[in-house]
Formats: sequence, structure tokens, C-alpha cells
Amino acid sequence: MKLSGAQIVCESLVKEGVDVIFGYPGGSVLPLYDSLPQYPQLRHILVRHEQGAAHAADGYARVTGKAGVCFATSGPGASNLVTGIANAHLDSVPVVAITGQVARQFIGKDAFQEADITGITVPITKHNYLVRRAEDVAATIKEAFYLATTGRPGPVLIDIPRDVFTEQANFSYPNRVNLPGYQPKVHGHPLQIKKAVKLINEAERPVIIAGHGVAMSQGCDELKQLAEKVQAPVVRTLLGAGCFPENHVLSLGMLGMHGTACANLAVDSADLVIAVGMQFDDRATAKVSGFATRAQIIHCDIDPAEIGKNLKATVPIVGDAKNVLQELNKGIEGQTHIDWIEQIDEWHHEHLLVADKGGTGLLPQYVVQQIYEATRGEAIITTGVGQNQMWAAQHYCYKKPNTLVSSGGLGTMGFELPAGIGAKVGCPDETVWIIAGDGGFQMTLQELATTVQDDIAVKIAILNNSYLGMVRQWQELFYGRRYVATPLSNPDFIKLAEAYGVSAVRVINKSEVAPAIRQAMNTPGPFLIDFQVEPEENVYPMIAPGSAIAEFIEEPRDRVTMGESRGISNF
Repeated sequence: MKLSGAQIVCESLVKEGVDVIFGYPGGSVLPLYDSLPQYPQLRHILVRHEQGAAHAADGYARVTGKAGVCFATSGPGASNLVTGIANAHLDSVPVVAITGQVARQFIGKDAFQEADITGITVPITKHNYLVRRAEDVAATIKEAFYLATTGRPGPVLIDIPRDVFTEQANFSYPNRVNLPGYQPKVHGHPLQIKKAVKLINEAERPVIIAGHGVAMSQGCDELKQLAEKVQAPVVRTLLGAGCFPENHVLSLGMLGMHGTACANLAVDSADLVIAVGMQFDDRATAKVSGFATRAQIIHCDIDPAEIGKNLKATVPIVGDAKNVLQELNKGIEGQTHIDWIEQIDEWHHEHLLVADKGGTGLLPQYVVQQIYEATRGEAIITTGVGQNQMWAAQHYCYKKPNTLVSSGGLGTMGFELPAGIGAKVGCPDETVWIIAGDGGFQMTLQELATTVQDDIAVKIAILNNSYLGMVRQWQELFYGRRYVATPLSNPDFIKLAEAYGVSAVRVINKSEVAPAIRQAMNTPGPFLIDFQVEPEENVYPMIAPGSAIAEFIEEPRDRVTMGESRGISNF
């Protein structure tokens, strides 16, 4: 059966089970867009900027476990995807980006809207392709989805010249791929498993660090079994939120720069750290030489490049988190660590996170806590980057995997709204709350139009402090309160939302928070709340640059009067 290259793209996407594409048309991809009406199974969502397409595909992938797909045209269309592709790369998210390219005879001649997008994206993709023949399109797409979703997931880009979209070729979709040089190792080496089991059985102060890899491998049940069998407290990375239920008595919350004091103290005092599906990045470890200095370290990750990259492991294990946890659970003995658990419980009660300090001002922590109360912890939360991200990570109790969608590695401001759109499209029956800062929200706010046009009922909470909050916090603490380029003159977010056709309210007082959240959840379609929060509220705890993980700064006690604290016993 002969089809055009554009039709082959669509047929191949249908074969891969794709149901939605986020994209923006242009000259080089016009033949592809002209073919879309022939394939009603492929829902196309028109974003307002290609960066939004990449972030939406990212958010979709994180909540569904499927590869997210985005389209863009050549030149600026393709280059506008770069931030989103880099974001997916650093957070190990399966995204397949299909871009148009100028016709084959114009490649390399600086034609109108030509950009070497394969060259540009080499460092930020798992693999990429420039397809020069229509007959190669189907096999390329098969390979791209396989690469994106197996081993350590990641983005793959396929660049297709305009005349390849119109060229005719026989269509036959391959049943399998043949990539002899790509063999992800998914089962841990038995000898390394045996060594790890021995360390676990001998440990007196074990701590488990759970990362994003646990959720991606669907190993959350195995992690819970390990923690309960060993009676080991569990701390998690930012993107590990929900892979271990945070209302569990063994959960200590997030570790690292803005992690809980209890989590950081536990890691600092542990004699064994069992790290699963995480990278030991700088935000988690703080000063590497001061990280878990009393502990032996078991490090499990599917990517061998991560083992020993930042921290030397006593027992390295390369393999899929779920498979490795299953093998560990077979060998470990049931244990109790009464003294250790009592010490951790003491730390926990000495260092509770405060969400309501009892004053009259509207605190962003309180807003996040009230969103948790209203949703009973059952929502998907997407965030921007900065203070809003940290408050969302600290004060919402994540009980299920893939319910915090956030930019961990790249730290991309503006991620929250398009990622929330992707998450809602991927899980239409779930409540999706977007927690944004007033600075980051303005980077991609044009996607409000997408929520209206496609009736995507996300709920948006802007924590509006009229600053670039995290940068301002650093300026306060380390730069003598010299607020250079951080105060913001914001638009009226209510009028802005209404101009797009989005319902919106402004909240100034604490008493208005819960009613506004209920109103948002009870209103069909997208809804925005502008929370006018305390301008100079800081995120605590905080580890200063160059400090070790136990050398954190806490909220000054004289600023805390009374109110509710976020702790294990609260949930």
C-alpha cells in the first residue's frame, strides 16, 4: 500500500497507540497537518507556542506512562521546542518530537526557516534522526518510540524534510526493532544483589532514598514492601514524590536543599543509604563531601552512567528499580530498628514544617495546604520552579506516584501551565491543580487560550508575591537584601484570565482561601485564582551553598507563633 510520508507518519503513530498530539503548524509540516483529518484517532491540540507543545507532551507522558508526542515546523518552530526537550531529557521523560525540515535540496543552504535541529538537540535527546526517504519513516518512528520508552526513558527527535512528507512509499509497519548496540540492563547482577542484601540485614540505621526511577519502573509496591520489612525510613527526591505514600509512618518527606530537617538529619546519621532510581544530584546531596559520611551506600539505577558519577557507591547495582527491589525483598530479613525509629520520631517532632503561623497575612504554604485539604491528596499537581515548587513539594501530601509533575533537572520556569494541560489531557478524570509563581506563569500564560479552545479544565493557583521569589530570597539571605531585577510589576491576572475566557477570582485574606478553592473545583472548565501572598515569605528549611546536608537554615522561631504544622501525624 503506497502512502505519502505524511500519511505514513500518522499511520505509524496510530500503530504506536498515540491518541493526542500537541503542536503548532507551519510551512514545512503543512503536508503532515493536511493528513491529520484522515486520522480522527489522533487528537491534535493547538498550543500557542512550541515550548508549550513540548511541556504538554512531557506532562502527558509523566501521568500516563506513555510517550508524549509534539509537532513543530522547521527553523524557529523546531528551536522553540529545545527548552522542553532539554527538560524532558534531564527528567528522563519519554517524548517523541516530530519536526518539519526544509526540502532536501535546500538543506545546508541557509534556506528560509532552516535550522539544524538534529545538530542542536544532540546533547539533549536520547537519540535523533533526519529522515531522508519516505520509505524509512515507519521504521524510524518504531525505533523512536522504543528508544524513548525503554531503559532510561528520554526524548527522541525525528526531523523530516518537507518533500519527504509528500513523497510516496510502500507502508509496512515493523513488528520489532533491531538495535544490537542498544541493550538496556534491567536486572541487577546477582552478586551485587547478594552484597546489598548483606548490608541491609546488618544495618542498624538504614535509610531509603527513593527517586523518580521508582515511579517510572512501577516499583512503588516493592519499595513499600522493602521499607516495611526492613523498618527503614524513606526520604525522597523532588521527583520521587508519591512513590512512597507520604502519610505512611516511615515517610520523612523530601531531602536536600529544601528538604525536611528530619529527612536530612536521618540521611546524615544513617549507617546505610539505599538509593533507588535517583542521581545524587546537587540539590539532593548539598556538599557531596558532607553527604551521609557515616553510611555505606547501595545505589541502584537503570543508567550505568549515573553510578559513581556524583557519589561513590559501596554496592552499585545497574538495573530497573522494580526488578532490583523484587530481588532485594527475596533476600532481606524482617527487622526492627526501635532506637533508630525513636530518634527519627524525636527529630520529626522537633522540626515540623509550619504552614500557618497564626498571623493575619496570607501565606503561600497555607494555600498549598488548603489545596491538599480540598482535594484530599487525590489531585495531580503541576508546578513551576522556585518558591512555588518548593512549597508544593513540602506542604502537599503525595500518596500516589506521578502526582507531582515538576521540572526537576532543568528547573524550567513556565513549565507549570502547559505541563498541567498535558496532565489533564492524559488523565481527564483527575483533578489537576497548577501551582505557579507570578513570574514563571507569565512565561507561558498564552496557553490559557489552549485551555479554553480545547476545554481543558485545569485549576490554576498563582502564588503572587510580586517578586521573582526564590531569587529574591537568595538576595535577602546572601546579597544584603539588594533586590536587583526581582521586583515584578504584574498585570491584573483576573482581567487577563477573563480576556482569555477563563473564570478567575482574587484572594487577599486567609478566610477566602478555602471558599475560592471550592469555587474553582465546582466550576466547569479552567479556573484561575490570584492568591496575593506575603511578598517576602521564604522557603525553609534551606541549605546554603557549600554547606553539608545537616547544616540547614530553619525558620526563625520568633516568626512562628501558632497554627498548623505539616507533619506525618497530620495526615
